[in-house]
Amino acid sequence: MPKIYEVLAEKYVIRSKWKKNQPRGPVPHASAARQVVQMDTIDFGHVFAFTAVDIFSREADVFLAGELTSAQGKAFLHQCMTRRFMPGHVQIVQTDGGPEFKGEFAQAVGGFCERHRLARPYKKNEQSYIESFNRTVRKECLGWGKYRPDELPLLSAEVEVFLWRYHHHRPHLAFEPMRPPLGKLPAPEHG
Repeated sequence: MPKIYEVLAEKYVIRSKWKKNQPRGPVPHASAARQVVQMDTIDFGHVFAFTAVDIFSREADVFLAGELTSAQGKAFLHQCMTRRFMPGHVQIVQTDGGPEFKGEFAQAVGGFCERHRLARPYKKNEQSYIESFNRTVRKECLGWGKYRPDELPLLSAEVEVFLWRYHHHRPHLAFEPMRPPLGKLPAPEHG
């Protein structure tokens, strides 16, 4: 320990505010749907895509917002848990430590899961399913462009078409034989 800290430690309690190794538990794996849902966000300039994916079934959801806040994170949580992950309860929701997954989101997440797990920083393999889905959203839907909040209605319509194709028509390599995550259902009406 450097001498300055030895001198300071004689009169003061010195502790780090940064907790290097917070207990997070093992990286979760799923053997059935609704066990583990990973969530993340994608930055599109002034538009943000909140994303979620069930790591077993590959069912996914996307919510577009004009700001990256915990209030928008909470709105996304309510949308995806009631729209995709019925009956609205899963075992584990895993997110990164971003500000959108703190505050209001953190207060509400307990009503939808048994445990909220934070992935370790800089360990992309812990969020591999959602990172893969985020690449798919960029490659097959919104690209790498930057968008403005006034474009949200148009972008939201594009996302809904993409999600329909992703769930019902796009085959996934994760399944043997390759198939879409969901069965055939009537197409959504777009106005």
